Amino acid sequence: MKRISTDMPFTDMRFHLRKQEENLSNISGRMGEQTRLHRLRDDPFSAAHSVRYDSFMNRLNRFEQNTQFARNHFDNTYDNLNSAMEILQRVRELAVTGAHGTFTPDDLSIMAVEVNQLLEELVSISNARGPDTRQAFSGDSVLTEPFRIVEGTVGGGHQTMITNVEYRGTGASRNIEIGDNMFLRLDLGGDEAFWAERMTIISTVDATNYRVQQDGSFFIDGVEINVTVGDTLPSIVAKINDSSASVRAHIDPTSRGLVLSGTTAHLIRAEDRAGGAEVLRDLGIISGNMVNNAPNWHNQAMVSGGSVFDVVIRLRDGMLRGDHEFIGSQGIGGMDLAINNVAFRIADVGSRQERAEFAWQRINRQIPNIAAALNRETGLDMAQAAMELNMARFAHQAILQTSARILPPTLLDFLR
Repeated sequence: MKRISTDMPFTDMRFHLRKQEENLSNISGRMGEQTRLHRLRDDPFSAAHSVRYDSFMNRLNRFEQNTQFARNHFDNTYDNLNSAMEILQRVRELAVTGAHGTFTPDDLSIMAVEVNQLLEELVSISNARGPDTRQAFSGDSVLTEPFRIVEGTVGGGHQTMITNVEYRGTGASRNIEIGDNMFLRLDLGGDEAFWAERMTIISTVDATNYRVQQDGSFFIDGVEINVTVGDTLPSIVAKINDSSASVRAHIDPTSRGLVLSGTTAHLIRAEDRAGGAEVLRDLGIISGNMVNNAPNWHNQAMVSGGSVFDVVIRLRDGMLRGDHEFIGSQGIGGMDLAINNVAFRIADVGSRQERAEFAWQRINRQIPNIAAALNRETGLDMAQAAMELNMARFAHQAILQTSARILPPTLLDFLR
């Protein structure tokens, strides 16, 4: 038999009041957060979907920011390369003009002065900074000025001129994520953008009987190539050719040494992995690993293939000498190589820029769709919620009024 005590009405009243207050708090919380999932237990199925949608939305926002950054970066790179192309075309026009035998040495000297000024502007473009104040053509070393000028006196010149331009940047390997497991190469190093001729490094060390003495590896253009004990020169050549490095290797028939030839116009970068086999040093390609990205070729290796600046410097010096034949042959030929490479790099940057644009458009089409799906799972009908809140308040007031009437008087009522 159930026992009925005198405090049961109080207990029931408190239970229903708390239940109604919890309902009011839940509705108010949903309206304050503008979501119908104030707590995960309100709708576990929708909550699970909303978590996935929210995570995907955050990734899309990150990818959208990345693609926008890439678009701005490529715009800046594209503009700088176009400016460099205009300068190179003007230099070529001067070379064609100077190649005619009708101009005197004094006329050619005047042209050389203009070429020298254009060369200085070309170096300024190569050391340009992006909108984020970082170097545009220094590869991964975005805080290092990529090209360093060496000045001196030049025969026939009446002032100090640029005699050499050294690359101090690194290889470009930064990628930016524009989608799930989708990456886009971001940088273009100056060792690619401002190179004119395909490089060739010929070792004069006879490696007929060469054998690798310990396991290790070396790097060509940043690509690691592993070697094992006993590898011979032919096997090393095969491993280089099988790698993704932009070089081709073969054995020189005269010196019987290793030859590295670039497949595109760029600065070949070569290093041995520290603490392992010194393959490239033993084969006479390098004298040691790079220090501050300075050239590290072996002093007996034959290196050919220069940068855009080397080509312009040689043309200017030919004008100062009054050498019409050199200007008309090697001068114009070198400028054609420089222009072709810069044109290729412009096309490369343009294609990456176009991909970034398409990725940006794709992401901005996805964002509204995911936002709509997320709203379907968590969205709150504010009008419906306001009506429920008013009903809950009315019910709460009704409970309070009813309780006040039916509860028996207490000692406090007699003390009034």
